[in-house]
Amino acid sequence: MAARADGPVVVGISAHFHDSAVAVLVGGELVNAAHEERYTRVKQDPSIPHRALRHCLDEAGLTLADVDCVAYYEDPVKKLDRQLWMGLPKVPDTRPEALFRLDADRPRRDVREVLGFDGRLEIVEHHLSHAASAYYYSGFPDAAVLTVDAVGEWATTTWGRGDGDRLDLVDEVRFPHSLGLLYSTITGHLGFEVNEGEYKVMGLAPYGEPRFADRVRQLITVTDEGTFTLDLSYFDFRDPDGMGTERLTELLQVPPREPESEIGQVHCDLARSLQLVTEETLLALAARARRLVPSDRLCMAGGVALNVVATRRVVEEGPFKEVFVQPAAGDAGGSLGAAAVAHQRITGSRIAPARMRSALLGPPVPAAEVARTVEAAGPRGFLDFRGREPELLDAVAGRLAEGKVVGWYHGRMEFGPRALGGRSILADPRGADMRDRINASVKMREAFRPFAPAVLAEKAAEHFRLDHPSPFMLETCEVISPLDLPAITHVDRSARVQTVTAADNGRFYRLIKAFEARTDCPIVLNTSFNLRGEPIVCTPQDALLCFLRSAIDCLVLEDFVIDRENLPAAWRTWFEGTRPPRASVVSDSVYTLL
Repeated sequence: MAARADGPVVVGISAHFHDSAVAVLVGGELVNAAHEERYTRVKQDPSIPHRALRHCLDEAGLTLADVDCVAYYEDPVKKLDRQLWMGLPKVPDTRPEALFRLDADRPRRDVREVLGFDGRLEIVEHHLSHAASAYYYSGFPDAAVLTVDAVGEWATTTWGRGDGDRLDLVDEVRFPHSLGLLYSTITGHLGFEVNEGEYKVMGLAPYGEPRFADRVRQLITVTDEGTFTLDLSYFDFRDPDGMGTERLTELLQVPPREPESEIGQVHCDLARSLQLVTEETLLALAARARRLVPSDRLCMAGGVALNVVATRRVVEEGPFKEVFVQPAAGDAGGSLGAAAVAHQRITGSRIAPARMRSALLGPPVPAAEVARTVEAAGPRGFLDFRGREPELLDAVAGRLAEGKVVGWYHGRMEFGPRALGGRSILADPRGADMRDRINASVKMREAFRPFAPAVLAEKAAEHFRLDHPSPFMLETCEVISPLDLPAITHVDRSARVQTVTAADNGRFYRLIKAFEARTDCPIVLNTSFNLRGEPIVCTPQDALLCFLRSAIDCLVLEDFVIDRENLPAAWRTWFEGTRPPRASVVSDSVYTLL
C-alpha cells in the first residue's frame, strides 16, 4: 500500500440504493464530500459516484493513484441474503435496471471498472457506517451510538459503543421490524413519495391532532427494554404498489390519499399521530442506549435521525447531557462513516478527534469559471462586485429588506440534505406572505411546508428557545422572538434553526450582519436552492437555470448580482431546458428494498 507522508488517503463510497455520495479523508482529515446527484442532476442518483469523486479528488489536489483505500458503505453479500429472503420466489420487478440490485458483485466491479481503482477495498456494514459517521465525527472521547433507518443489510436499528479509537455495535433490531419503514409506509399511505416525502409528513403533522395515535401504536410494540417489533399483518414490504396491506387501511380508517390530491384534516391528524408515536419510540430507543452504554454522550445517525422534531425531544427529554447528530445522517453520510472505519482499520487509530464543524464540504467552483458563465451574456445584465465585498453584501441586504427573494451561490457546496449558506434561497423572515410566495412560485411545492431561519449565533437565544449551537438545522425549537417572523415560524410556533458564525460561515455570516444593520433583524429565511423534485444546484449554470425557471428576484453568483428585471433576453434562450428526470430505480410508493 502506497501511503502519503501525511497519512493514508481513504475514499468512502455510498451507492447502488439512493443518494450516492463520496467522501475523501487524507491523513484522518475530512477534506471534502459530495453527492453524485448534484453533478448528474438526477434526484437521488444511486449510481457509483464517479463524477463526484473526480471533482473531490481534483479539488484536493489528488489523483486516483494517490488513493490508498476505497471503503464501501455496506456488505453487498449480506444485503443480498436479505433481498433474496424477502424477494423470492416472487420478485416484483424483473427489469434489468432493477435486477442489478440483486448483484452482490456490482459494488466491487464498479469500483474496479467504473472508478478504475485496483487497490485496497474495504467493506463496512451499513449500520456500522452510519454509527461511524456519527461517533468518529462527533469529537467525543466516548459515547453511546444509536442508528435508526429503514434497513441496511438486515439491521434497521443498532446500538453501539464508542470508546476512544474503538467503535462496536452491541445490539440491533432486524428487518422486517423497522421504525423507518413504519414511517415510510404511512408516508406512502398519505400520498407522498416514499424516501422523500417523509419531510412533508413531519411538516404536515403540526396542523393535526394525534387522534389516530392509539391506532398507530397497534402497528408497533415497544418493549420495556427499549426494543420494538412491528405487527407484520399490516405490512407487505414486497408489494410494488404500496407497503401497507388492506388491513392497515381498515385499522386506520383513513383511505390511501391519491398523490397531489387535496390534503384534508384527516391527513393532518394521521401525520400528527405517526409523528407522536415515532417520537415516543425514538425516546425509548435512546433510553436503551443509555442503559447499554454508560456514557453521558449520544451520537445518532440513520435516516430517522433527520426527523428534527423527534431528535429535539431526545435532546430535551433523553438521558444524555450531549447529543451529536451527523448532519448527513441518511445513506449519503454512510460514505463518511465507511471512510472513517477504513482509516481505523489501516492505522489502528480513529480519524482526527475533532467535532465536525461544517457541512460545507463540496468542491467550490473556481471564481474564473463563475465569471466566464456570467460574462458570456455580454456586458449588460449583471453587477460586478469583485474585490468589493462590503458593497456586495450591502446591495444584497438591501434587496432582502425590500422583500426580494435571493438565490445565493457562494463557496463550497453543502453535504447532506440542508442548505446552509452555500447554495441557498434567502428572504426576509418578517414578510407576512413570504412563505406562501416562495412555496408557490419559487420552490413550487405544497403550501404547508415550513422554512428554516438562519440566525447569527450570538443572537440566537434572543429569538429562539435554544441554549446551544445548531449549525446544521438538525432540531426544532420554539420561536420566542420579539420580532414577528411569520415566514419561518411554523403553525406550532416552532422553527428548525441554523446558528451561523463568522468562523464557520464567513460571507454568509457577514451577509446576515449586513441585513441586521439595515433592519435590526439578525435572521434570514434560508431554504435550499432548487425546485421541487430536483437536486440542490451545483454549478453556476444550474443556479442560472433554476433562477430562470422560478420567481427568484435576484441571483447572487459569488461576486456577481443579477436582477430579474435586468436579465438579458438571450439568457432565457441559452438556459432553457427540461426538468431533470427522477432516478428510475427509486419508487414513489414503496421503499425500494430490492
